[in-house]
Amino acid sequence: MKGMIDNVILPETRSEALAIGAQDAASSASPRCSVAVRVWQQASLYAAIARPDHWFKNVFMLLGFVLAVFYHPELVSIGMLGHLAWAVAATCVIASSNYVINEILDAPTDLSHPLKRLRPIPSGQVWLPLAYLEWIALGVAGLAMAAAVNVPFLCSAAWLLGMGLVYNVPPVRSKDLPYVDVLTESVNNPIRLLLGWFAVTRAEVPPLSLVLFYWMIGAFFMASKRFAEYRSIARATDAGAYRKSFKHYDDDKLLVSMFFYTAAAGLFLGVFIIHYHLELVLSVPLIAGFFGWYLRVALKPDSPVQNPEKLYREKALMAYLAVCVTVLVVLMFIRVPVLYDCLNVKPSDVKALWEF
Repeated sequence: MKGMIDNVILPETRSEALAIGAQDAASSASPRCSVAVRVWQQASLYAAIARPDHWFKNVFMLLGFVLAVFYHPELVSIGMLGHLAWAVAATCVIASSNYVINEILDAPTDLSHPLKRLRPIPSGQVWLPLAYLEWIALGVAGLAMAAAVNVPFLCSAAWLLGMGLVYNVPPVRSKDLPYVDVLTESVNNPIRLLLGWFAVTRAEVPPLSLVLFYWMIGAFFMASKRFAEYRSIARATDAGAYRKSFKHYDDDKLLVSMFFYTAAAGLFLGVFIIHYHLELVLSVPLIAGFFGWYLRVALKPDSPVQNPEKLYREKALMAYLAVCVTVLVVLMFIRVPVLYDCLNVKPSDVKALWEF
């Protein structure tokens, strides 16, 4: 009985659970199982490799949207909500295209991972030609939807799609290169910032300091994910078989890189705060606290950081993040004149919506 229990491996994500459930249903179905049921079971596998449970990452568009509203409050309207929903949907479709090609090209190395080997493609449940067709169809559909927003949004969406190729497809396949893997994957963060911005306006681009901050905070998240993944795989040889960049990494190198990305993010955020909106300096203790808390979660055994879609289970962290976001949004739209006198900073020409 103990041996049977030891051989049980739980699915890593909702997508994998869906795929495993479909497989179990197919294996236990009677020969009279209807064609419709079989089609549904197969469709669920192809839906799983598009990872709709990862769409929540597009919440990073929110800051771009809020920032654009801050600069152009005159553009706010009820109709903007539908426009924004369409922009988010287009981004989700583009992201799913990238997830599909990731699933296809990662399948050989996923076989070396104790959980990811259960995914639909490594476990042989998906027909590869159809998976490639799904990748292309999602990419084309996403770009078509993006084109309906505006040209800058379309260019940003094409950039997001292109980064999926850079990250996954040989001969570049940046995910196999230490440090480059983190930096190229985290580029998706500032791209999402641009997508949120261009969903509102196409007249300007966001401040470069904020774009770089978004890049570095994304790199911190990705390096934390690598750190948690590396620690969850018992032997270095197994880690290297699963991800080539792990042949170079170790705990110390990953921790040092996380410190670097945190420091860089803080410096770029400081430039933005001083130059554009000093009131945001009041949020710095909260942001620093979030970095520390996130690192604490990353240090946990079998940390949910290695699968960000599991972070909702960290209810206290999510509540703290909600407080941080609320404070940031509120501070973006108020003035505290005494801060400028105390810190000897000249107020920005950008006007707040009201005076505090």
